[in-house]
Amino acid sequence: MNSFLQEFKQSLRTLRHSPSFTITALTVITLGIATNPAIFSVVNTVLLRPLRAPDPDRVVAFITTNQQGNTSAASEIKFNLWRDQTNVLQDVSGYYYTSLTLTGVDRPLQADAIHITRDYFRLFGLSVAQGRTFSAEEEQSGADHVVVLSDAFWKRAFGGDPKIVGKVISFGDGSYQVIGIMAQGVETETPEPPDVWLPFPIDVNSTNQVHYFFAAGRIKPGVTIESVNAQLRITTEEFYRRYPKTLSANRKDQFSAQPLGDTLVKDVRQSLLVLTAAVSLVLLIACANVANLLLARAAGRRREIAVRIALGASRARIVRQLLTESLSLSIVGGILGLGVGVLSIRAVLALNPIDIPRIRLKGGNVTMDWRVLAFATLLTMVTALLFGLIPALQTARSDVQAGLKEGAGRAVSGFRQSRIRGALVVGEISLALLLLIGAALLIRTLVALHSVNPGFDGRNVLATRTPLEPKLVRAETANQIVIDVFRRLRALPGVESAGYTRMLPLDGSFNSLPIVIAGRPLSGPAHGNTRWMIVSPEYFSVLKIPVLRGRSFTDADRLDAPLVAVVNQSMARQFWPDGDPVGAELFIGKGLGPDFAEPARQVVGVVGDVHDNGLGERPQPAVFVPGAQLSDRRTAGRAVTWVVRTRANPGPLKAELQEKIRQATGQPVPALRSMEEVAGKSMARQDFNLLLMGIFGGSALLLAALGIYGLMAYAAEQRANEMGIRMALGATQSDIRNLMTIEGMRFAAAGIVIGVLAAAGLSQYLESFLFGVKALDPLVFVVIPVLLGLVSLAAVWIPAFRASRVDLLSALRNE
Repeated sequence: MNSFLQEFKQSLRTLRHSPSFTITALTVITLGIATNPAIFSVVNTVLLRPLRAPDPDRVVAFITTNQQGNTSAASEIKFNLWRDQTNVLQDVSGYYYTSLTLTGVDRPLQADAIHITRDYFRLFGLSVAQGRTFSAEEEQSGADHVVVLSDAFWKRAFGGDPKIVGKVISFGDGSYQVIGIMAQGVETETPEPPDVWLPFPIDVNSTNQVHYFFAAGRIKPGVTIESVNAQLRITTEEFYRRYPKTLSANRKDQFSAQPLGDTLVKDVRQSLLVLTAAVSLVLLIACANVANLLLARAAGRRREIAVRIALGASRARIVRQLLTESLSLSIVGGILGLGVGVLSIRAVLALNPIDIPRIRLKGGNVTMDWRVLAFATLLTMVTALLFGLIPALQTARSDVQAGLKEGAGRAVSGFRQSRIRGALVVGEISLALLLLIGAALLIRTLVALHSVNPGFDGRNVLATRTPLEPKLVRAETANQIVIDVFRRLRALPGVESAGYTRMLPLDGSFNSLPIVIAGRPLSGPAHGNTRWMIVSPEYFSVLKIPVLRGRSFTDADRLDAPLVAVVNQSMARQFWPDGDPVGAELFIGKGLGPDFAEPARQVVGVVGDVHDNGLGERPQPAVFVPGAQLSDRRTAGRAVTWVVRTRANPGPLKAELQEKIRQATGQPVPALRSMEEVAGKSMARQDFNLLLMGIFGGSALLLAALGIYGLMAYAAEQRANEMGIRMALGATQSDIRNLMTIEGMRFAAAGIVIGVLAAAGLSQYLESFLFGVKALDPLVFVVIPVLLGLVSLAAVWIPAFRASRVDLLSALRNE
């Protein structure tokens, strides 16, 4: 240990005596290492950190698989069967998220709520600091309203009132008795920690088929997930025996379970792994660059090393000392890189609030825990070996006699060392090309996405989401609230039109319901599935969604008028491929439950398609119904998104619009967002990937340019005598410059060819991230190699130009 400390101190002294080399090497190492802990901190938070639950490996989510794919959404009839599988499962829980408005206080306060079955607390190990959780009776339908508050909400809304347990508080849909306060610091896997927990009553005899919540449970000790899935296959058969005419039977649903962690991160796992591979390439390029620096430095230390060996130092001791110097560089670079990397990724996540699961708002969960520190430590050690081992071995194997004969003149590196340095540069360029092609493909994808017509005009449109009205208010009263909101908004100067919808395009998941077309033969419970959208009459005009046939909704389409619907173009093509849907009658959600028991609706119009889920996804069939035609049960407790179009820049009107909506609804109103912000958020993940790949690609390009520049600059210095002799024999400056440029560009060309072949072979792994561009896009595979070639030419030309300007007498005198 003492020997290592002595060598470590000696290496620091040696590096201090070479400040230019040390600063350059540390800069390259820091750049290479920084990107790796940055991405690993996100990977650690999303993929590696255990779920916040006891025995997290045994917590599973219930999945339904059919022809349309997999879904984790659950229905009540399925949940009741899953909860009965007590031989393999325990703590089976249902839950869904919503928002409530705290009333009866000076100013209404919005609260994020989660409705849960009572086993949820035990499943996720949640405990209360005061009071208790729900009883079995309180979970049943029709029980008195009770609520458990989070510690943060208790302090924010009630000032930490120590006597709050037992008191009755008011939310928008009624009165609730506070029965408990959650322990401080309780964490859940929800996007943001809930403010309140409420019972989720599920009738054991329910026939409700609507998929509107999530279900999870814990595998019993001693049971494998394979056994659970075998049991769920039997449960699927039992489900069809009980409910042979359900929509699930028509779709041939199959039940299964998978680890809840896998369900949460399924949409981002692949992109994070690709980013991890990208930062690994940056690190390899950095290591090759530092190795080149060390090889160049080693040529100048041949005499020093030869003297030490002549005085009795073993070659193993020399190798150990040189590796210690590399480790010293790597440790300092690793510390700097760790700090820079984690701070940088937090800044990127704060500026770009991407919807990556488990990271919390603005990356609040991305921290340096023991895994990140261990990764950074291991990375530091590996990095030191990657860039230090070859130079150390080459230096220790140098000829002692040749080294002792070297005087104050130039040290000449051997053919083997020059070949290794050239190979490292070729590797740098090929890896840089890989990253640049990946970044260019993502840029092309983003350009293609921005060129997609979303199906609506979002310019000068603002939106905000609020609860419509309390559960105890009838649909007629809710419609009066809507009328009052529109009256106040339209009275404002600068407002062109206003409407509302339950789901805003590009801003959420949409309900899919079965459709039955009246008078058409039916072989199953429905003719198909379509999205279900609730809108106001002016919704289409606010977003300028064109009416292609028939008409839109009017104020006359009320609950006491004939029921009507409007379909989009995709639905018209799918359900009426050879006819006109206008005038047809259809049932929406027939058989799902009492909330959807209504007469047939007549289709009165066809509107244009809108990219609801994302600009990169095809528009789905959708049916629209007027909000004023919903019954009391289907109106109750719903939240709506208000949309307002202004005649000019809507920015100055935001505060006034917010206040008018608050006055009419009596609810707290979040800040209004522009539709440009909504569209930007829908593309946040693509922007995030592009930003990081752009940073990695730029870093790789810079490192590759530095690598080939360093190689040629060193070669020019070492060959100054040769160039002097060539000039004495009649070579011109142009000849010398061309000679050096051609030699340097051979390395660049070799790296570019290898990089293009590697990129072509690996491009298939980027297919799932691309839109509107092929993985083997000809433009990218031409422009990027040319760009890298030009950068390489510049990096080669500068030292070549300097070599051509060498002083002839000085060069010959050194010879």
